[in-house]
Amino acid sequence: MRMYDIISKKRDKQELTKEEISYFIKNLVSGEIPDYQTSALLMAICINGMSDRETLDLTIEMEHSGDCVDLSSLKNTVDKHSTGGVGDKTSLIIVPIAAACGGTVAKMSGRGLGHTGGTIDKLESIPGFKTELSPDVFMKLSKENGLALVGQSGNMAPADKKLYAIRDVTATVSCMPLIVSSIMSKKLAAGAQNIVLDVTVGSGAFIPDINDARVLAQTMVNVGKGAGRNVAAVLTDMDEPLGYSIGNNLEVIEAVDVLKNKGPEDLTFVALTLASEMVSLFSGKPSEECFEECKKVIQNGKALEKFRQMVIAQGGDVSYIDDTTKFKKADYSCEIKAAQSGYISKINTEAIGVSSVMLGAGREKKSDSIDFSAGIRMVKKLGDKVSPQDTIAVLYTSDESRIKDAKAKFESAISYADSYSGERKLVYGVIR
Repeated sequence: MRMYDIISKKRDKQELTKEEISYFIKNLVSGEIPDYQTSALLMAICINGMSDRETLDLTIEMEHSGDCVDLSSLKNTVDKHSTGGVGDKTSLIIVPIAAACGGTVAKMSGRGLGHTGGTIDKLESIPGFKTELSPDVFMKLSKENGLALVGQSGNMAPADKKLYAIRDVTATVSCMPLIVSSIMSKKLAAGAQNIVLDVTVGSGAFIPDINDARVLAQTMVNVGKGAGRNVAAVLTDMDEPLGYSIGNNLEVIEAVDVLKNKGPEDLTFVALTLASEMVSLFSGKPSEECFEECKKVIQNGKALEKFRQMVIAQGGDVSYIDDTTKFKKADYSCEIKAAQSGYISKINTEAIGVSSVMLGAGREKKSDSIDFSAGIRMVKKLGDKVSPQDTIAVLYTSDESRIKDAKAKFESAISYADSYSGERKLVYGVIR
């Protein structure tokens, strides 16, 4: 078998066999295939696409290109993946909810990069919280408590790392089969039997168009089921930040507010929707029934207690959860006033995320350090009526020099109109 023949076959719009895909991935990981041949195949895939069968075979080969987590000794294993957003702290909420409803969430999450935040950075804003655990401790906590949240480690899906590095510089990042195999190979390798995908849509999402998002969601569900997992995808809105807070400890505080049954309505609803799909997958009960069950474990405090249990087990200072006013406050703040009278008619959510990064809440490159107290608190949201004396947001940072540029970026993200008749739809649908 030759790489040349595989490239020419895909160039000519033919399907690759499972054996050909396996040959490519194995030799990619071993370093036998030069980057120029990998680039040629990726571009041929980008132009000519892949069948559902090819996409499934590619995903499974990428999954097994490195370490796979074995969760078979745990009951009701369930995981969640988000395609990214701004103010998206749902993992902090739905993990304890699912655990309180009888699930086991042994979850590996990532750090933030670019305009989207990362769950691990948010958890590390809790003093003492350890996101690096040995495999034995990770499994022990998952079994005893029903939940553990750690950073991605080890050698999971190394084929994806190699492919993404090349996709990033060859204009093939947006290719649907390559997106699907990248996301699903890591989720499958993480070991959960049940997987919920949060596919965000809008100006702050990786996929801004609803039709493209539906295709992505359906393809990922098909691949997951083809790999023998139970999968559901929820299409959620990201045309404005979710909730009111953007930034690490600000988002932890807001997530805790939801678990204390006093959080923002939009964040609470989206979190309950995602959590109910997780519970439905492992329990077999209708999602409507599970939605009410998830609401109940918030109202009776069981979900909050699960979150506290996780914080204590992973070395965090739980007093910060009991009293969130203890979190470090930023040294500097800046109120942003409305630019005119009228209604907030549109928000460029990606630009809001970039503004928070500029304040120090995120990374522009992996080596950047995080200011856990930096971020943005929205005061007004889409459709709100405003006048020039109204504060629409407050920026926070520990470095005063960051405020000017971040303020300009934020202000460029807000559009105004004399009237507003739109209605925000938080969830566009569920694909099972």
